Amino acid sequence: MECGVWRGGSMLATARTLLDAGDTTRELYLFDTFSGMPEPGPDDVRAHDGAAASVLLKDPGEERTRAAASLDTVKATMALCQFDPRRVHYVAGKVEETVPAAAPQAIALLRLDTDWYESTRHELEHLFPRLSAGGVLIIDDYGWWAGARRAVDEYFAGHAEPILLNIIDDTGRIGVRV
Repeated sequence: MECGVWRGGSMLATARTLLDAGDTTRELYLFDTFSGMPEPGPDDVRAHDGAAASVLLKDPGEERTRAAASLDTVKATMALCQFDPRRVHYVAGKVEETVPAAAPQAIALLRLDTDWYESTRHELEHLFPRLSAGGVLIIDDYGWWAGARRAVDEYFAGHAEPILLNIIDDTGRIGVRV
């Protein structure tokens, strides 16, 4: 399951990996607005320079910050591999409105890439408890957006179950649920 899929590249890699492993039974869930980033809140600033996301979203040079990709674009990306399209579920809307109702009860891989504090906090509250033991949590923007980092740190500080988040790169973190 991925929240915030942009053009679908990460889920395409997931689908290809499953196919290479001979696993055609998995259901893939792609949650996104499919119209770009919703309005950020006051906590949503770039970690390295404090630039407000609300200002960056208006900058024509910030295509990656806006992350606008249509559902048709994402479907075209997913069609680049032979993963059964009946097992790919596209859930359109803000995660605060679609999660938890449209989310699966058990999750093996949970990738969070909605960038903002509110959405990341909402995803963790509702989805981390559904992550299976041995399941993998990937947080794409822990090192990039201060709000996403705060949401993660607050969530795990307030729960008895700790998690070791390992560094993927300057922005991403990965952990395995015990």
